Amino acid sequence: MEAVARARHIRISPRKARLVADMIRGKKAEQALNVLTFTQKSAARIIKKILDSAIANAANKGDIDVDTLYIKKIFVDQGPTWKRHRPRAMGRATLIQKKTSHITIILDEA
Repeated sequence: MEAVARARHIRISPRKARLVADMIRGKKAEQALNVLTFTQKSAARIIKKILDSAIANAANKGDIDVDTLYIKKIFVDQGPTWKRHRPRAMGRATLIQKKTSHITIILDEA
């Protein structure tokens, strides 16, 4: 039985979040929590919260043994981009893109 947790419109670049997601893909849930706890990237804190939520979702289903969970799938999709303008020299402006992410974690029993 699978347990799913999603976080949408997270204010971090998908490219940065995928670096952390690749580190924990396929690992046991407990081991992934340890890796995320000691990773020095800002995306690790966000993904750890989502993983905690997925584990809680699995525990609430009732028929899943939480100790045997592993990360079956984790993927980071790009969300909508916030567009802002910054004034530049000679009356011009440059576009600043603030990217967002949709992060999904799917847990399953081993």
